[in-house]
Amino acid sequence: MQFLRDGDEVLQVPPVQPIHTLTVSVRTRFVIAASGRRGLAGRMANTTIALVTGGNKGIGFETAAQLAATGATVLLGARDRVRREEAVAALRATGADVHPVELDVTDPASAVAAAALVDATYGRLDVLVNNAAVSGGWMPLTGSDPAVVRAVFDTNVVGVMNVTNAFLPLLRRSAAPRVVNVSSSVGSLHVQRDFRGPLGQLPGSAAYVPSKAALNALTVQYAKELRGTGILVNAVDPGYCATDFNNHAGTRPAAAGAANVVRLATVGNDGPTGGFYADDGAVVPW
Repeated sequence: MQFLRDGDEVLQVPPVQPIHTLTVSVRTRFVIAASGRRGLAGRMANTTIALVTGGNKGIGFETAAQLAATGATVLLGARDRVRREEAVAALRATGADVHPVELDVTDPASAVAAAALVDATYGRLDVLVNNAAVSGGWMPLTGSDPAVVRAVFDTNVVGVMNVTNAFLPLLRRSAAPRVVNVSSSVGSLHVQRDFRGPLGQLPGSAAYVPSKAALNALTVQYAKELRGTGILVNAVDPGYCATDFNNHAGTRPAAAGAANVVRLATVGNDGPTGGFYADDGAVVPW
């Protein structure tokens, strides 16, 4: 298994054909083209400033595209410079207002530096999408590799804390601050406990599944700590999307999963906080 960050894991299996390149869905491209562009001063005063971690491909890439389609200025965070620049170029080609941000979620100093850059450029952050993740493979608990487990938690849980804490001062300056943590239904203890259900019948997992359960718990704790501040913090289940993360074995397009993320990222000030949601706002049991 080749281990990559920014939500990008490639398993050692025969290549999938055709090769998947960075493209924006037809529907999203149409909306972006229709949204138009405004001057920098107007954008900074009136337009949502959104950061998407692990935005170089998959659900993160499509989330960046769909947020840009709403008229937002999108900051695409990724660790790898080449992948980051390629993703930004692909989105800009559609007319999207997207900018690259160097960000390694596992490095607190990188998160602080990214926040300083956003502060100097925009002075605030309105939306934070914690999307970057790794899976570590579906590793059973018996005979598991502690180093792999630590690496998965370092990205999927501690990485979310690194980025969220670094950007909280900027989120506090927003009139409508939102934090969306991209989780998974496999992180639902209720779903996992249903041994007759499709997810309950999966083999035990030492790393990825527990990390998503921990992310769900972390979401609730942030919602508790930030209640009364106007910062809404929620977790989202994007569904089983076809991305490099699962070697494109998913049953739905990344655009469908991203729509769930964007729905929570753009919810009104009377929206929920501390929840776990799927398609059309359906509540996922913890």
